[in-house]
Amino acid sequence: MQRAIALVDCNNFYVSCERVFQPGLEGKPVVVLSNNDGCVVSRSQEAKDLGLKMAAPWYQMKGLARRHGIVAFSSNYSLYADFSNRVMSLLSRFSPNQEVYSIDESFLDLTGIPVDHTAYAQQMRETIRRCVGIPVCVGIAPSKTLAKLANHVAKKNSRFSGVCDFNGMNAVELDTLLASIEVGEVWGIGRHTAPRLQEIGIRSVLDLKRTPAKRLGARFSVVFERIVEELNGGACLELDDVAPAKQQITCSRSFGTLTSSLPDLEQALVAYTTRAAEKLRQQHSMAGGIHVYIRTNPHKEDEPQYQQNILTPLVEPTDDTRSFCRAALHGLRQIYRSGHAYQKVGVTLTHIIPAANRPNTLFDDVATRQRSHALMTALDRVNRRMGSGTLKLLGEGTHQSWAMRKGNRSQRYTTEWSELAVCRSS
Repeated sequence: MQRAIALVDCNNFYVSCERVFQPGLEGKPVVVLSNNDGCVVSRSQEAKDLGLKMAAPWYQMKGLARRHGIVAFSSNYSLYADFSNRVMSLLSRFSPNQEVYSIDESFLDLTGIPVDHTAYAQQMRETIRRCVGIPVCVGIAPSKTLAKLANHVAKKNSRFSGVCDFNGMNAVELDTLLASIEVGEVWGIGRHTAPRLQEIGIRSVLDLKRTPAKRLGARFSVVFERIVEELNGGACLELDDVAPAKQQITCSRSFGTLTSSLPDLEQALVAYTTRAAEKLRQQHSMAGGIHVYIRTNPHKEDEPQYQQNILTPLVEPTDDTRSFCRAALHGLRQIYRSGHAYQKVGVTLTHIIPAANRPNTLFDDVATRQRSHALMTALDRVNRRMGSGTLKLLGEGTHQSWAMRKGNRSQRYTTEWSELAVCRSS
């Protein structure tokens, strides 16, 4: 039985999320910007056609935006995360084996499902478009690497109507198609590595497919060997039904305006530590250390520069936000130096272990641990139900002058009661 792996990828995901509640944006050039509205991180096809590049600094694009009426949004990650959850939930109905690869991509194993896979994939597209409003494309192939490539073809070539099934092509047809695709489009190769392959005459995907895997493995690495085997239909990469727990959890942001104030840095650090602790509990883990760093803006060369970091080990692994915040603030106060305009503070939780594997110690206080667990559970439950930040530590501050610029953020239509979409009937 031939293996059939489908990769479902949302088209221009962030922009598509913005268009769901603002359908008047269909057909117009739209972009979504990174934190602090720094650079472009998502583009509609119309914006791509105007020549806007990914990661382009937004301040350099404003003239072009005015001339062509480009609509720009600040990042609205609450909205995007909620739409991602809805898309992935719908996709889980189409296969018992699903790997959520990223916020906008999911692998599905269709092997053995007795249907026409192309028609089945079109059914996925129609379901997601009708129920969530997000356009997707689907690539199907016997390996994950080929499925990624098939998805690329489905997006770039309108004759496939959003679904490209390599399994449905004969060998000649497939090789002709692979010969027309640059080698840099292969998953795991990338545009930075492609020149190294081109130096030895490997320019197209077909060239790479026909190169002996052992030869590339010896010249580069075993990763290249696996890629070649996957391009030939071998299954070197299996689906991960459960995403592996992260071994480090980082939360950091650049400030909307530079600050020299220690209280501002402390507020930001408490806020970021709180977010990191929430992520830690979501994956049912505990952490035994916390790493804090601060830095000034390296691009302001005419101003005093400073950056420093510190790792603070915890007495015992925990998932309690309050313990992390105490340790983080202790570290910050040791590395803070006055007289500098700081651009960024960040925190990383380290020494992460599964909560179920936390070792017992002679001095364990069971009652305190139970109260801590009950408090964190209640905190997370309220914030999930009522919106992020409904309950928080006072240390985050009530007026955050350091917060990121979000001047063009759309409403959090699905995650904040006060910002729900309003329908009116005449």
